[in-house]
Amino acid sequence: MSESLKIVRRDAVVADDWNDGTLPLLRRIYAARGATTPEQAQPRLAQLHAPELLGGMQAAVSLLAEAIASGKRILIVGDFDCDGATACAVGVRGLRMLGARDVVHAVPNRMLHGYGLSPSLVAELAALQPDVLVTVDHGIACHAGVRAAKALGWQVLVTDHHLPGEQLPPADAIVDPNVDGDAFPSKALAGVGVIFYVLMALRRHLRERAAFAAQPEPDLLTLLDLVAVGTVADLVALDDNNRALVSAGLRRLRAGKACAGLQALIEASGRDPRRLSAGDIGYAVAPRLNAAGRLEDMALGIELLLTEDPAQARHIATLLEEINAERRAVQQIMTDDAERAVARALLDDGMQRPVAACLFDAEWHPGVVGLVASKMKDRLHRPVIAFAPAEPGADALRGSARSISGFHIRDALAAINASHPGLMEKFGGHAMAAGLSLPLANLQAFKLAFEQQVQRSLDPALLQQQLLSDGELSPAELDFQHAEALRLAGPFGQGFAEPLFDGVFEVLEWRVLKERHLKFVLRQTGSSVRINAIHFSGWTGTAPAQHVQLAYRLVGDDYRGGKAIQLIVEHCAIV
Repeated sequence: MSESLKIVRRDAVVADDWNDGTLPLLRRIYAARGATTPEQAQPRLAQLHAPELLGGMQAAVSLLAEAIASGKRILIVGDFDCDGATACAVGVRGLRMLGARDVVHAVPNRMLHGYGLSPSLVAELAALQPDVLVTVDHGIACHAGVRAAKALGWQVLVTDHHLPGEQLPPADAIVDPNVDGDAFPSKALAGVGVIFYVLMALRRHLRERAAFAAQPEPDLLTLLDLVAVGTVADLVALDDNNRALVSAGLRRLRAGKACAGLQALIEASGRDPRRLSAGDIGYAVAPRLNAAGRLEDMALGIELLLTEDPAQARHIATLLEEINAERRAVQQIMTDDAERAVARALLDDGMQRPVAACLFDAEWHPGVVGLVASKMKDRLHRPVIAFAPAEPGADALRGSARSISGFHIRDALAAINASHPGLMEKFGGHAMAAGLSLPLANLQAFKLAFEQQVQRSLDPALLQQQLLSDGELSPAELDFQHAEALRLAGPFGQGFAEPLFDGVFEVLEWRVLKERHLKFVLRQTGSSVRINAIHFSGWTGTAPAQHVQLAYRLVGDDYRGGKAIQLIVEHCAIV
């Protein structure tokens, strides 16, 4: 954490007309996030925006309905992250439920094809002989790939949520809430959310044409477990619409109604499905699925999400557990490298943090640079881009960018591209995360251009790192009941932050675990209750003071069982 970090308490004006038994603590937390009624706090599926509000939906539905009626082969092309994998599985499962008899799928290999629908990937897909190609979680920036598919006579439907460039690809239909002029109120849909919306609109279209007159109407809500996982994993803002989708998906997961693949992943992660939270998805379930696309081939992850065989699902989940362990080891090595590089740069610059950071190591793995960029963004509280060779020894680099709140990283890359055409080969992404590729020879020029762009457009006030706190917990609130209520509330995530509290505690005991983590036994002022706490990577080589101010999360202590609690410390300062 930065030494200049400030803890700022959120304002919360709690309405007094809640009559549903919600704990006062939860009311306060919801109110601090702008949710002042039960309907706002926990939106339901009935509150979802209508699918027809999405631009391009009519053309997309007509294309798919005709393909189903004609028995055409539909090819779903996913992406190699968790959102892309779940979107692919939702597309395949949903179209089959709606009557498509010939649905196949594919996903680019990160090392062979790079991101998205490339001409080289299209050339390989020609062997599948599709009539219709549907992209999920990509495609809006894949002009060359779409042209290559069209040249082979295929119809192309692009479903995406990334920001488009100045021109749209020449697809037959495009559904993307972030296309200019699109009327859909929620611009935060993940890729998996977009394809789910397409399926909902398609079902209505088929219903109006009496397609289900002689058979039960397919229940698309059975896909919401996958929608929840992909939405949380992609770190899109959990606005009311996304929270309704994620909440419904979590209810299915907690009820044991997940698909076989997700059930196996939850089991492998050691989480209790009955108490699963959005945080469990983000920190335990999604990384195991993502590991396939980072180090191996996401085709394995999609196979997991499509299988109906629990034994096969457990076998694949075991493989992914092994891959994820390898990913963690690689990530730790790369993050240590990045830490050392940043420390050297700080020493060379008089310990002044740069306005932005570009990091590169010829030994890094391109599938893990996004995790490194994220770690270093948190460490520096600056926009960070981490680069690695696209493949071992290659002169082509792949980069992953992460930004701080308030600085739109994809727009920054677009501005660099406009002022330095040709510097990057391609780029795309969101406000907080983006990806790009460029030749090794352009790295230094790009680094300079990136730092200059950040210097020009970043509000210096954003460099003051803050932790937003929900205030102090009373001794009566530091218990298992409130910890469990927080766990099952929400869902919390990007844009609807997980509850964080602060307060001053007396340090009764402390010790260092694995040379990195600080374990505390604490006591709150005015209480005799001993409280366990842990600060991961919090050991700085100096002993804690007798009293400390903590920013922390309240959780049930699963390791101890029973009704124990633990504080997960995010920041520790001497009082």
